[in-house]
Amino acid sequence: MSLQFHNTLTKNKQIFKPIREKENIVHMYNCGPTVYNFAHIGNYRAYICSDILKKYLQYKGYKVLQVMNITDVEDKIIRDSQKEHLGLKEFTDRYTQAFMEDLEALNISKPNHFPKATEHIPEMVKIIQTLLDKDIAYKTEDGIYFNIKKFPNYGKLSHINLEQTQTGKRVANDEYNKEHVQDFALWKFWDEKDGNIFWETAIGKGRPGWHIECSAMSMKWLGEQMDIHTGGIDLIFPHHENEIAQSEACTGKQFVKYWLHNDYILVDGKKMSKSLGNFYTLRDILKKGYKPAAIRYLLLSSHYRQQLNFTLQGIDAAASAVERYGEFYDRINKIAKEEKGVKDKKEIPAAEEVSMLIADAEMKFEEAMDDDLEISPALAAIFELIHQGNKIENLGKEDARKISTFIERIDAVLGLLTAKEPIPAEVLYLCQQREEARKAKNWQESDRIRNEITAKGYKVADSKDGFEIKKV
Repeated sequence: MSLQFHNTLTKNKQIFKPIREKENIVHMYNCGPTVYNFAHIGNYRAYICSDILKKYLQYKGYKVLQVMNITDVEDKIIRDSQKEHLGLKEFTDRYTQAFMEDLEALNISKPNHFPKATEHIPEMVKIIQTLLDKDIAYKTEDGIYFNIKKFPNYGKLSHINLEQTQTGKRVANDEYNKEHVQDFALWKFWDEKDGNIFWETAIGKGRPGWHIECSAMSMKWLGEQMDIHTGGIDLIFPHHENEIAQSEACTGKQFVKYWLHNDYILVDGKKMSKSLGNFYTLRDILKKGYKPAAIRYLLLSSHYRQQLNFTLQGIDAAASAVERYGEFYDRINKIAKEEKGVKDKKEIPAAEEVSMLIADAEMKFEEAMDDDLEISPALAAIFELIHQGNKIENLGKEDARKISTFIERIDAVLGLLTAKEPIPAEVLYLCQQREEARKAKNWQESDRIRNEITAKGYKVADSKDGFEIKKV
């Protein structure tokens, strides 16, 4: 079977053919976090789905150029940073660092580029100016807006009838004095409530709207056309719809070839909500004693386009599955690495059985994953290999090496063998404070904070990229 994905744009499964097929390169963009708080488990389902997609593309032999944005200027960020009387960068750096540590804990591989919105204002201004020049955008007293009536294909991703659509809360928060109710903000002129958060630009003093950020960052790092764009289904409208409109109106080219969206996560069968007491960040779950690998397994174990019901009992079951998976690999790997002097036992009789087991598991795993990343039958194929592999007696080194090599290749997609616990937020914050002290050459304060970090059981080491933290 050829690799195929369900494309939100066409509402059908399509055989995957990257734009740069001759170079075997896939350009992929993932909507990243808005860093005003710790990301919750619903967010991490989206990032794990994207991670599985990326890793399976690499498994298939593609080179993947991946970009995930950091939204570090937005209404909620401004509101919450002002409440804490913190500068924008100081406020967002704290949660950005925590997010990076969570990615590492869940073994979500880092993208090639992690652009921040605040570092791409010139690119946003350029797109907005082009839209103004084309008379697709217009100015009002409070901002610059995209006129959706000037983009005939508006709605092609979400397949909605705009005349029958009520403006959602997120949309309403995005715009003010516009000509049409569905028009969206590209640029917001400075207002007193924004405090000192603004940029002086050729299009006016102000800050970007939410949607323009992703278009500017994706085109900066991936070009005007990309293969895959991912995100949760809640982003289809208006965010991704608006990305398409402003990008294609600007360039005249198709923005994205394949749109992949993951469904919601429920907690104990209900929508996640702080008022219901079922709102969890990754750190909330880890404090209950669960391991990152178990959380990763639960979040990846159902098809990305299906709702996932997240329960603590589900994590218990996931933990058992991960333990079984890891114990099998450890046992096989130990046999594979025995000293050369150890004689293989029944090597020849087992060899054919092992080769058949691996071939069958590989075929079923790839058939499932090629079919729009059908993860459940893919996992079933691997655990059937584990079940049958545990029955083989007197397994020799060469056969064990074949199995361990296969598991390692599969785990390059699943990522279950190397997940680890993240650094606590308070330790991350101390490390950020120490970094600021070092930049100011306040060595006494830097040493004091280092000692405080050490007292909490962690070691911080300076590196060319900033600092590294390890548990003592």
